[in-house]
Amino acid sequence: MAVVNEKSSFITNLDAEPRVLNTAGLYGGVTRSYTIVHEITAADSDTSTYRLLRLPSNVRLLGSSTISWDDMADTGSPTIDIGVANVSGETRITDDPDAINDGLDAAAAAAKTTVIKTIDNYGKQLWEFVSGQTTDPKGDLEIYVSIVDADVNLGGTLVAQFDITFD
Repeated sequence: MAVVNEKSSFITNLDAEPRVLNTAGLYGGVTRSYTIVHEITAADSDTSTYRLLRLPSNVRLLGSSTISWDDMADTGSPTIDIGVANVSGETRITDDPDAINDGLDAAAAAAKTTVIKTIDNYGKQLWEFVSGQTTDPKGDLEIYVSIVDADVNLGGTLVAQFDITFD
């Protein structure tokens, strides 16, 4: 083991000669929060989708974003996926139904978790979540939730809080 004294990239950029500008969205950008409440009915079946939020493709989705839901099934094993899609009628990207997270247990009572599946994706721009997308499509995209793997049979409330920032 060794004692280390390291600097974050934020401080390293400030110490550089000449100084390097930090990305505003990652270091001190203005944060906006959107809370979406959606009721899912007991009759909703496997592959149902719920479009929750439309945002510019270059917003950064923060790790403080959360999603919560009621127990939506007492039989079967429905799961929740969180994806990114085109605005209806547009073809900026290939819709990615599990771009942000997948496999969340919809039959778990009073569940809450982060919107983003892995911490290495915290702070990514929305378009960067889309599999195979290599450039910013420069337009609005939608975040949506899908019920997959089985039908829900209890229904319940889904609440998503999306914290974002702009570069």
